[in-house]
Amino acid sequence: MACAPEWFTAMAGLGESNPAVGVQNVERWRNGATISTPDRLAEEVPVALVYSGIPYVVMLATPLDLEDFAIGFSLSEQVVESRGEIRSITIGERAPGVQVELCIPRERLLTLAARQRNLAGRTGCGLCGTQHLEEAIRHPSRAASGIWQLPAAEMHERLRDLPRWQAINAATGALHAAAWVRPGEEIGLVREDIGRHNALDKLIGALARATQDFSGGYVIVTSRASYEMVQKVASVGIPMLVAVSAPTVLATRIAEEAGVTLVGFGREASHVVYTHSNRLQSTASGDTQCTSNVS
Repeated sequence: MACAPEWFTAMAGLGESNPAVGVQNVERWRNGATISTPDRLAEEVPVALVYSGIPYVVMLATPLDLEDFAIGFSLSEQVVESRGEIRSITIGERAPGVQVELCIPRERLLTLAARQRNLAGRTGCGLCGTQHLEEAIRHPSRAASGIWQLPAAEMHERLRDLPRWQAINAATGALHAAAWVRPGEEIGLVREDIGRHNALDKLIGALARATQDFSGGYVIVTSRASYEMVQKVASVGIPMLVAVSAPTVLATRIAEEAGVTLVGFGREASHVVYTHSNRLQSTASGDTQCTSNVS
């Protein structure tokens, strides 16, 4: 059984001082009786990403791990090609939210400006503000690598373990999580956010900062597998995405094209494989179930 990370114990006493959690007095109804009691609520604030002085996007996000978020968004949205292209990051409060300023190379800035894209992001929308149809769907530029195989029973164990890593969600009941797992190991890293896209970007950014090999593991997300979620893992070369809910048709098409193993309805004892099942071994027999080849 996996142990919760050390910070989970510390976060168990979440209070007013934590930037991700607010406390509000509420009237709680139960069995016909009403009591007044404090309740913990997840914070969400506007976070503006500014590249070399040019405002690019404003997202509503949980105000934690914002450097990870900025790096992960920059990579998954292909603003930059590598972590090394981000020369500096400055985070500062700016009413009514937070501004994150990133310094990137001039050639990347010119490409960014050419997109003519100014997003006003919401927690449930990954394409808000896109101006042209051709900008909406970005196809992967390469097929995912990662030739390892994962026993399904091991994946089920990680799905069972994940709630123990979701400290802020345990306190508020409002956050998604994205978890990084390497085959044969316990959960290695988790990031939480009010938005599923943001949680995944934070995870990608944290992995980039730790110089992790993206092809050496897979991601579990506590959400549906929309197109944007598949696109984000594919853009950095993560070969497998496991979602606790369903994928969309477009998500399965992009996963098939990108060589990503897409798993939906992930539970402690069941799952559905939609694409590239050759990375996942049958729980019952240990035999590999292959439906397509991966480059």
